[in-house]
Amino acid sequence: MSEMHALCRAVSPAIADCELSFIGREPINVALAHRQHMEYVLCLGKLGAKVIELPAEPTLPDSVFVEDTVLLFDELAVLTRPGAESRRAEVDAIAPAVRAVRKQVERISAPGTIDGGDVLRIGRRVFVGLSQRSNQAAIDQLADILKPYAYTVTAVPMQDCLHLKSAVTALSDDTVLINPEWVDAAYFKEYRQIRVDEHEPHAANVVRIGSAILMPSAFPKTQARIASAGYAVTAVDVSELQKAEGAVTCCSVLFTGE
Repeated sequence: MSEMHALCRAVSPAIADCELSFIGREPINVALAHRQHMEYVLCLGKLGAKVIELPAEPTLPDSVFVEDTVLLFDELAVLTRPGAESRRAEVDAIAPAVRAVRKQVERISAPGTIDGGDVLRIGRRVFVGLSQRSNQAAIDQLADILKPYAYTVTAVPMQDCLHLKSAVTALSDDTVLINPEWVDAAYFKEYRQIRVDEHEPHAANVVRIGSAILMPSAFPKTQARIASAGYAVTAVDVSELQKAEGAVTCCSVLFTGE
């Protein structure tokens, strides 16, 4: 029987040197970031995921954000080529753990660049943000890799945010949580749409684990909207990780396995 697993990595002591694109740099309390990440991992476990936690990478500031390094599908894994050059060593660092859970492993190559945070999978649909980190060359490669497995890949233009999943994530197979200021809602017209509260533009990034939703505690108004739509919501404080332009999806890679 397949179970939900979550691949995570502990916070790097160098996280204060992280890449930033759309937010200003603030001091990061590394000890607090570590404690918040531990609580996040505990929440994943309580919601039913079996967590595989990799050790911290002292020389890779952004390495806690494992989502950007690999795309894990039921049939195979795709190692990415992050848009920020400073993050590309993270891919080789995670590759052994990826090969332990997927027999077939493909890899995006130059000139393609893609971050996992730009890739939203809903069933057999794969939406990829055209962003500062992910380009059309990588999207074309991904489409070719996934074509034999009957996935359809759609490029989605976006603005004013780092990744596609900063702007839209799936609450279920038929519903998305979306900030229409950052992505054109028409790309997701086939789905029921719940919009984030206008005062919480960063609230669209949530983790779906079965029927449960995990989201940052910083967005209570959007949390109330999700709960009123019938979803069970767990909130976790990730304020220090948010200073590194992180969110709840980027701290884990969810996949099914034995």
